[in-house]
Amino acid sequence: MTHPTDNPRESGYRPLLLDAFCCQGGAGTGYNYAGFDVTGIDKDPQPRYPLGFHQADAVDFIREHGAGFDFIHASPPCQHDTDCQRIQNNTHPDLIAPTRQALNATGRPWVLENVRGAAHKLHQPVMLCGAMFGLRTYRHRYFETGGGFTLTPPPHAAHTAPQAKMGRPIPEGWYGQFVGNFSGVALAREAMGVPWMNRDGIRECIPPAYTQHIGAQALAQLVAWAVAA
Repeated sequence: MTHPTDNPRESGYRPLLLDAFCCQGGAGTGYNYAGFDVTGIDKDPQPRYPLGFHQADAVDFIREHGAGFDFIHASPPCQHDTDCQRIQNNTHPDLIAPTRQALNATGRPWVLENVRGAAHKLHQPVMLCGAMFGLRTYRHRYFETGGGFTLTPPPHAAHTAPQAKMGRPIPEGWYGQFVGNFSGVALAREAMGVPWMNRDGIRECIPPAYTQHIGAQALAQLVAWAVAA
């Protein structure tokens, strides 16, 4: 059984959340909306990250400091498992296994996220889709949970709207993929709820609606553990 670092039942208390491999903050923003005090970690500078940020190697930071947080979200780079990178013969590190090892060592509840191409590497992942949250993109993402945390997805609405092909303009009423060198940054910002991001951030991000949903369940479980303690 894992326990939070402080008492989430206290009025005004916001549990501490580590947003590892944070990029421009789609995931972290959703957890912030859910009621967490979020710190982002990334090896690269992230001047667009809208919350507290430290530049550091994410796996090393989890190993050294992860136990000091109430909940950890990790989104190791997905490029190793994306179709477009394989087509271009680009090579990228596969950090899923070392990230999981670091997460387990913290003793804290956690989520490990990645793309469809990496879903077979995740342990019983839960899939979230934009259609579950009324977004104008499908963007399936897969979430493995650990440290005692369990995640229940919303009902998966049917994909009734057509989706434009990668990199193509998006007709009225269609959904966008918003990957690669896509057109329509303003539309993507609106569709995914990330008005502060540029194209680079958008094509990799988790829409905040996904992690707001995860965060609400995480917060409820932290409170339940505190009550049971």
